[in-house]
Amino acid sequence: MTAIPDLAGVYVPSENIVARKIEGELIIVPLVAGMGDLEDELFSLNDTGKAIWEKLDGQKTLGQVVAELADEYAADTHVIEADVRGLMAELLKRGIVEPAPGQNGK
Repeated sequence: MTAIPDLAGVYVPSENIVARKIEGELIIVPLVAGMGDLEDELFSLNDTGKAIWEKLDGQKTLGQVVAELADEYAADTHVIEADVRGLMAELLKRGIVEPAPGQNGK
């Protein structure tokens, strides 16, 4: 079972990945073996995922990310929170993001 990310947590992209925008799509490539699924070496994000990814600056909590996205898209905070938690759980499980230095035991 995947842990539910804490909204008070602050996260950053892992140093073990490279992320690039290619023709409007955000592609994430692991730099070390054992990240992600063997069948799925590349990871791409849809527009919702890209909006979340762009806010992972190592300064904002996930709660702040949720609030900013809810304001920007005039969307229900509960829906945004579910999207953020779901994506972050997957990214954490795959080692694509990690707690920012000084956060969650780092």
